[in-house]
Order: sequence, then structure tokens, then C-alpha cells
Amino acid sequence: MIHKVKFLIAFFIISQYSFSQEGIAVYSDYLSDNYYLIHPSMAGAANCAKIRLTSRKQWFGQEDAPALQTASFNGRISEKSGAGIILFNDKNGYHSQSGMKLTYAHHLMFSRDNIDLNQLSFGISADFIQSNLDETAFLQSGDYDPIINGTIVQKASYFNLDIGASYNFLDFYVHGTVKNAIETRRKIYTEYESDNLRKFLLSSGYVFGDKYKILWEPSILFQYVDKTKEKAIDLNMKAYKSFDFGRLWAVLSYRRSFDGAQYLSGNGVSSQKLQYITPIVGMNYGKFMFAYTYSYLSGPVNFASGGFHQITLGVDLFCSKEKYECNCPAIN
Repeated sequence: MIHKVKFLIAFFIISQYSFSQEGIAVYSDYLSDNYYLIHPSMAGAANCAKIRLTSRKQWFGQEDAPALQTASFNGRISEKSGAGIILFNDKNGYHSQSGMKLTYAHHLMFSRDNIDLNQLSFGISADFIQSNLDETAFLQSGDYDPIINGTIVQKASYFNLDIGASYNFLDFYVHGTVKNAIETRRKIYTEYESDNLRKFLLSSGYVFGDKYKILWEPSILFQYVDKTKEKAIDLNMKAYKSFDFGRLWAVLSYRRSFDGAQYLSGNGVSSQKLQYITPIVGMNYGKFMFAYTYSYLSGPVNFASGGFHQITLGVDLFCSKEKYECNCPAIN
């Protein structure tokens, strides 16, 4: 009976997870100089090729807690073209997925010269993903349930596309992306899963300040899940300080869902909306980058008192000697 209860809980979590987190989940790691991770149009948009490695762990001390690792590379392959690859492994309880994204981006420059940034970009990623459902621990010896095999790890592979566009003009930028653009099904959860896994992302920001003192970068990210109509917004503020060795920077991000979940509170019913508070600290030392991310889930209903921890490591390669004359850290 305990295993069946665990299965129902896991199935509920996975069902919600399959709608809103299919593929690589959208966390706050894009703020660690990693916009390519969520926007394919940023492949090769910067004047350096970029390698980024991330490792994320949620709820330390909890068995089968969510964990995500990504490895990405993107850069220019010609004057107007960029390419990239993302490898990822994501585990959440009994459900796990691993995959690869291959990206091509085309960049149109409207600049007056090589140091004037005015770039419109289009990108498309082909996604190859394998999903796994571990049923080996669902049933005790002798138990029977017609919808649970209990002895296998179910596997299913599928293909999808992410498409997007970016516009970088001097100190301003805007990105739009459709994740999982085509309808597909993993065929693990059969009739319990929708073919529609589309998610729409829209982000924008502006950098201002004195580059010899402190640069400030306010930005937003809006998410919309097509099937469930879930909406969420990130409000971010990032600060940069340059030194002889490189640059120190810090971010404070606040994520708020527009949709609430009801729960019993005393003799009444209350509603709680998803709220994340995420500080990030990072450093660029020459061509190397390091960042630490901590996300805290606020609100009266929490799975655990601990937060979500993430480490990001990176290196910039094949950099252009001539930088754009703008406050544009994601490009320069």
C-alpha cells in the first residue's frame, strides 16, 4: 500500500512536471551569462565562443530530489551564422530525462561599423530527448496493479523543436522563444499526457551605468505554458563591477507565478502562488567564469527548509579582439 501511495504522489508530480518542465527546465541559470540555454537565437551572438557547465541540486537531504546537469557550447561558424550544442541530464524522483539540442542561428547586422551593435538573430534547435520512468520500486513482491509493470524502467525517445528570435541594439536586448514547438508525445504515460508541450518565453533587459564604476542590468522573463495556461514572471537586477583581472557581478531575481494552488489552512482554504527568491554571485577571471546560485522557495507551504543550489563554470574561446562600443555583457 505504501508503494502505491508513493506511486500516486510521484505520478501527480510527474504529470505536472511533464507539462511545465518538459526538456530543460527554465530556472534562473540563464542569468549566469547563459542566455543560449533558453534562447536558441543566442547561439553565436556574442563575440566569443562560450562553454558553460552547470550542476543543480534541489532539497539536500531528500531522497530522489530533483537534480539537473547541463553542458553547452555555442559560437560563430561564419560571419552571419552561429551554432551550438546542449547536453543535459535531469532527474526528478522516478522520472528522468537526458538529451541533446543542436542549434543553428542566423545573425543579421544593421550596424554602421564593426563596433556598433545592431543585430537581429533567428535560431532553431532540434531536440533529441529520452525519458525514463523507473517502476522497479513501485510494487512489493506479490502485489499486482494492472497499470504498473513493477519490474522495468520504461523508456521513450522523442524529437521536438525550439525556435526563437533575438534583437540586440547597443545596451538593449529582447528575446522570444517557443519551446517544444511541435506536438509530440513520449508514450510513457499514454492517455494521461498531452501532445502539447509548448512553452513561450519572452525576455528583455537594458544595461546602464558607468563601466568604470558599476553597471546595472534590470531584466524580465515571462513564461507561458500553452496547455495548462500557467504564467510566471522573473524580475531581475544584475550589477557588474570591473577590475584589472576581470569582472565581479551579482544578481537578485524574483520569480512569481500568476496561478495559485489551494491548500487547507486551519478551518479554511488558502491559496499560494509559486515564489522564488534567487541571489547569484559570479566572477569572470580572464576567459574563465564561475557562478553560484541559490534559490529559496518562499510561502507557507514548502517541501523542505533547504533551497536549490547550482554551480556554473565557463570559459570563453576564440574571442574577437574588437569589442562593441556598448554596455552589453552578454555580447562583449
